[in-house]
Amino acid sequence: MQISISQCHFLHLIVKIANAKRILEIGTFTGLSALTMSLSLPSDGKLVTIDKNVERNKIASNFFKAAKQENKINTIIAPALESIINLKKKNQEFDLVFIDADKENYKNYYNQSLDIIKKNGLIIVDNVLWRGEVVDEKKQDKLTTIIRAFNSYIKKDKRTENLIIPIGDGFAICRKL
Repeated sequence: MQISISQCHFLHLIVKIANAKRILEIGTFTGLSALTMSLSLPSDGKLVTIDKNVERNKIASNFFKAAKQENKINTIIAPALESIINLKKKNQEFDLVFIDADKENYKNYYNQSLDIIKKNGLIIVDNVLWRGEVVDEKKQDKLTTIIRAFNSYIKKDKRTENLIIPIGDGFAICRKL
């Protein structure tokens, strides 16, 4: 369920290229992607990561401490949509949003992220190739259909320009216009 090593290298580089200082991650899991991005942030950079699972957050927090990144990473243990709305109410703004959480809410996370990301900021979404199943029209299970619909949605969205790259299980890279 965590990102691949090649995706780690890509995220590390894209954070640097984008000169990101503030990152929001939706879906912490064990913290690999958060840690990857935090390590590429400047010393004054901050990363907020959201996950509702207390046990997984404990695992992630231990990794953040071991890597001496806990000063850059703020964890929120709560439902993501609620947390994003709270961040919006606090006028929080981000340079990059990384989405890797429950696939059923990808469209909601994407739309909410557009409200808190700076112009030219990046939204990166994991699992958009869904093990290649999104291109197999015979695959009509719930999650494949959801990911397929999400990919179509962002492709038609005029608020961003985007590209799907076949790294790991597929990243959608969306730049806010």
